[in-house]
Amino acid sequence: MLQYIGYIVTVLVGVTLGMMGSGGSILTVPNLVYLFGLNPVQATSYSLFIIGITSIIGSIPKIKNKLVNYRIAIIFGIPSMFSMFATRRFLMPQLPAQFQIPFVGVVEKDLLLMIAFAVVMILAAYSMITNKQEDCIDCGKKMEKNTKLLVIQGVIIGMISGIFGAGGGFLIIPGLVVLAKVPMKNAVATSLFLVAINSFVGFGSDYQQFSSFNWNLLGILTGLSVIGIIIGNYLSKFISSTQLKPIFGYFILVIAGLILIQELIY
Repeated sequence: MLQYIGYIVTVLVGVTLGMMGSGGSILTVPNLVYLFGLNPVQATSYSLFIIGITSIIGSIPKIKNKLVNYRIAIIFGIPSMFSMFATRRFLMPQLPAQFQIPFVGVVEKDLLLMIAFAVVMILAAYSMITNKQEDCIDCGKKMEKNTKLLVIQGVIIGMISGIFGAGGGFLIIPGLVVLAKVPMKNAVATSLFLVAINSFVGFGSDYQQFSSFNWNLLGILTGLSVIGIIIGNYLSKFISSTQLKPIFGYFILVIAGLILIQELIY
């Protein structure tokens, strides 16, 4: 029964990616952990594959409509890609199975990862919900020239994406909209393009685990997610940028709350 619910959630993963250029990983990781019974570390690898394939397919119509900002994608994406690869390849294998937290005691790595994931989501959601700025094409063009800011953002988001097995869209969108002043529709398209690249790099860095993967399950989930993103791309045509920002923020907030409830109460 739980797996059938998981299949439905997987379609929703694609829908959210198509509509908002992100949100796939924040649904995929909990979906794989709670409904398919994977451990959080393995779930992050599965998530990167599913989100990578889905995002690259979903970005095709947005590329055709010239919504992807390639300058930002390059300046932001290359540092993010290298940061994510280094995190997955060198940092993650070194993390201990348990952490000693002051005033708390011993905490398992899996629990700590899920709680930290939820906290980062809440911060990203807050930045979008409280951001009242209107889309400004000229503002975005000015910020494109701030190479240093975009590189720093890319490195930080790449590292966070590597730790949590996320394509990074739920952080890329607030970064592009709030800090880089990119119009929401362009931020969604650029994010989807970057998420695809980041996900493939992150998944490739886990090559030593490939033999232990359930490729049949991975193929089914990826197919369902692709169906979802086709639906999401279609629905995005009917939602304005102004409506999309708070929807995105509250969506992330709800998922973060559910993760915290599951990890801390149940």
